Amino acid sequence: MNWNGVLPAVTTKFHADGSLDFELFFQNIDEQVKAGVSGIILGGTLGESSVLEDDEKLLLTQKTIDYLDGQVPVILNIAEGSTKKAVQCAQRAEDMGVDALMMLPPMRYLPDHRELVAYFATVAESTSLPIMIYNNPVDYKTYVTLEVFEDLLPYKNIQAVKESTRDVSNVTRMINKFGDRYKILCGVDTLTMESLTMGAHGLVAGLVCAFPHETVTLFNLIKAGKTTEAISIYRWFLPLLELDIHPKLVQYIKLAEEMVGIGSSHVRAPRLPLDGEEYQKIKQLIQEGIDTRPVLASKNISV
Repeated sequence: MNWNGVLPAVTTKFHADGSLDFELFFQNIDEQVKAGVSGIILGGTLGESSVLEDDEKLLLTQKTIDYLDGQVPVILNIAEGSTKKAVQCAQRAEDMGVDALMMLPPMRYLPDHRELVAYFATVAESTSLPIMIYNNPVDYKTYVTLEVFEDLLPYKNIQAVKESTRDVSNVTRMINKFGDRYKILCGVDTLTMESLTMGAHGLVAGLVCAFPHETVTLFNLIKAGKTTEAISIYRWFLPLLELDIHPKLVQYIKLAEEMVGIGSSHVRAPRLPLDGEEYQKIKQLIQEGIDTRPVLASKNISV
């Protein structure tokens, strides 16, 4: 893993009856790969991991590994309440052929500094897989501080951070303190340009699920220093990117996928499909984005 580029946190596709829709899932994956993403992340919030059975997660992971056949890395998210379960997940993922892990702090418990370091360190020692720590204190309440990252320096397979603190200056803090020791990936769609401009190496993106070509093009333009072209796309994109920071981001992004023809809006309870005024409002916003989609004359730029 070089942890550069665009990594979509993909949604899990369902049929109307709630069963897994692998055909539609891989149709979306094809679009992501065609656009030039650098990897695929499974089992995140957008993937509705919390409502998947363990055997479904395993099946989805194995099928994705087999389907991609090495085209891009497959990264599996670990979000567990116990260290033992997190270690088991990491080891199972490695046995299956997963390429890397994304890791949240322990779920449903707010650890102190010592406990948090021990949690990440124990999992890191149990696997040879590269690990990206998911730092999202806004949604998951645990803040992975600079001091935690400092204590994790000896664990060489802890290599990256999904920076979702909502504080873009944290990119600079990480670089000032650790140089290039940790790769930094922006985990908040609405801070894409700001984070990349300040030195983030990549994106863990949400709206990429519906707009992969625009997301990869935006990333490449920013990294190529083509600021004017990048700003034009970013200003078009921002109203859509704001769907990523709402509690109903899963329903919103799935509706966007459906409207562009590479997904469906089916979700699993307790989430419910959008309806009424909210549905009309979000549908109109997405439609306006589709109707004003930029012409990607620079989509072949690479960095």
